[in-house]
This record gives sequence, C-alpha cells and structure tokens, in this order.
Amino acid sequence: MNWTLYQLEAFVLAVNHGSFSAAARKLGRAQSRISTAIANLEVDLGFELFDRSAKLPVLTKHGEDMFIQAQAVLEQCQRLQSRAMTLSTGQEIALTVAMDEAVPVNAFELLFEQVAIQFPLLKLTIINGSRDDIASWVDEGKADMGIVFHVRELPGSLEFMSIGQFRQSLIVSPKHALAKISSPSIADLNQYRQLVIRDRVGDSLAKALSPNHWYIDSYYYMTALVIRGVGWALVPEHVVNAEWYSGDVVELSTEYIPDPLLVEMGVVNRRDKAYGPVMEWFFIEIESMFKSNSLQNY
Repeated sequence: MNWTLYQLEAFVLAVNHGSFSAAARKLGRAQSRISTAIANLEVDLGFELFDRSAKLPVLTKHGEDMFIQAQAVLEQCQRLQSRAMTLSTGQEIALTVAMDEAVPVNAFELLFEQVAIQFPLLKLTIINGSRDDIASWVDEGKADMGIVFHVRELPGSLEFMSIGQFRQSLIVSPKHALAKISSPSIADLNQYRQLVIRDRVGDSLAKALSPNHWYIDSYYYMTALVIRGVGWALVPEHVVNAEWYSGDVVELSTEYIPDPLLVEMGVVNRRDKAYGPVMEWFFIEIESMFKSNSLQNY
C-alpha cells in the first residue's frame, strides 16, 4: 500500500469537519487537492471510504472502521514528533500552566513551592479559568499544560491524564429556606434560584436544574453568593470543605439529583507539542501527589 500521512489527515479532517471543503479550509488547501487525496487513499486501500450519493459525503461501513484506525495512526505520529522535539531541545526556560480556578488550592500551592526549589531559573506563568477555558487555552497554544475538570469531550489534539475524581456538593446558606429540608426533591429545588457554573466566554454552560438560575464563572464566587442567600448551588466538595467557609454553608443530600455528580480531574497537554524535563517532572509529581492523597485531604 502506498497511502500517505497527508491522505490520512485529509480523510480524518473531512470526517471531523463534515465535508471535503471544510477539510480544505482547515488545511489551507484547494478542495480539489483534498478530494484527490481521499480518492487516491481509496484506490490504495481497495474500497470506498465515503458514499458520495448524498449532498455531503457519508462514511461507508469500511470507512467507519478506517476512520478509527486513521485517527490512531495520526495520533501516534504526533506523539513521535513530540518526543523527537523533546529529545532535540533542552530544559524549558519558560512554562505556562492553566488551571481551573476550583482545583484544590492547597495541593497546588505545595506543588508550585516545589517547582521554585527544583527549577529556580524557570519563568513560570499561572493562569486561571473555568472548565472549558483550560482545554481551549492549551489547544490554542496559550498554555503549555492545563489542570482541568473533564466534563465535556476534549479537543482531539489533547492528551488527558486522569489524576483523581471529586464529588459535587449541594449547598445553601443556613438561613435559606432549603436548609430546613435535608433531602430536597427536584420540585423543592425548582422553587428557588440555582447558581450554575459556566466558562468565561460563555460557550459552555452547565445544565441548570431550576428554571430560575444565574450563570457564574467561578465556584468561589458562587459559594460567596450562596452564603448571602442568593440561591443554591452544586460545587466541588473540596471547595465546600475549605476552612474559610466553615459554618457558613449547609450541605444537603443529592439523592434526588439525576445528573452525574462525580467529576474527573486531570492534566492536559497538546499531543503534538514537545515537552521537556520540567513538564515531565510536573506530570510525575501531580500523579504522585493525588495517588497518595485523596481530594478530600486538600
């Protein structure tokens, strides 16, 4: 077989973006070149990847199988290129880490204290965001790595390493009417305003349970408004357990809430971007830190 990586990339982009013309725009090539690349790939493979009888090309059954394999080949090539770049470069002189503002603060304060000791000449930049902000910044190259809550599907360019899970807690002010109901039903919750997390741009909004709701881009600001009786909220358990909120909120049962309350946290980086010994150290230390301590300890 004489197929090429360019043909595989054209094929995968055409599937991911829904058309040959969209794939051409993504690659900055003429549509005819994308069509030719995919047609040549089909000749090399010996079968059609797309059914072209409709307005937009649709994957055949063989095409569906090959799409999975083609993605795997391209991802492995990206890892190979990343590793080669790592070996050809030295230690990073600067690093930007993007963090969800709701990660366990104490744990990462300890981590960055160790960074200062281990890499005294490193120029470190730490930026904070909410949920999908982090993945977008890493994907766009604005950050080298990110600490993110894995709620939605991540961009295909990113690698995700899970480091732990946390549960969301249902909280209200001790003075709120819901504080008298230890296990509120959805009907109970619907009577009052809900404070709901969203990203900074507003492209990603968590699903609201109550018809009366506000969107806020910070769990900490949400908690501050809960304390003032503005509404109820679902926030990470380690935020609720922070010592500065002790006695200011009441945690209620979530037994009647249908949405998944267990959220995964992890580290993301671009699969095709080189990383050196500093990022390698980060990955090892973060994984070790959360294996030896549960999120509740922070």
